[in-house]
Amino acid sequence: MKPAETVDYHVKFLWHSISNLYNQIAQEFDLTQATGYALLNIDSTQGIAATRIAPLMGMKATSLSRMLKKMESDDLIYKKKCGNDGRSVKIHLTKKGEEKKKIARKVVIEFNEYMIDRIDKSDLKKYFDTMQSITEITEEYKNLKLK
Repeated sequence: MKPAETVDYHVKFLWHSISNLYNQIAQEFDLTQATGYALLNIDSTQGIAATRIAPLMGMKATSLSRMLKKMESDDLIYKKKCGNDGRSVKIHLTKKGEEKKKIARKVVIEFNEYMIDRIDKSDLKKYFDTMQSITEITEEYKNLKLK
C-alpha cells in the first residue's frame, strides 16, 4: 500500500499543511500554532481546569506542562488554585493573553471562511461527513485493538 492510498496519510498531510500555515502566521504575532490553540481553549471569564486542556489539544500532560510554563513566562496566562485543598488549578488569561486569543480567533475564522467560500457546499458536507465517519471508525478500531 502506497502512502497516498492510505486514509491517515491524507489526514496527516492536510493537518501538517494547515499547522505550518498557522505557525507562519502566528510567528508574526509572537505565537505558535499550539499556543494559539491553547488560548482559544481557555474560557475568558471562567478559565479552564489545567487537567482539561491536554485532552482538548490532543497532547500529553508533560508536553502541555512545558507549553503552559512558557505561556506563563510570556505573560499570556496565570494559574490560580481553586478549592480548599489547593491541588486543583485553573488556567486564566492575562490581558496580553486575551489580546493574543482575539488574534488567534481572527486568524482561524479568516482561514475557515476562505476555505468554506471556495469549496463546493456539497463537497464540504461530504468532507465533514467523511471526517466524522473516520473519527467514529478510528474509535471503534482503537476499542477493538486495545482491549
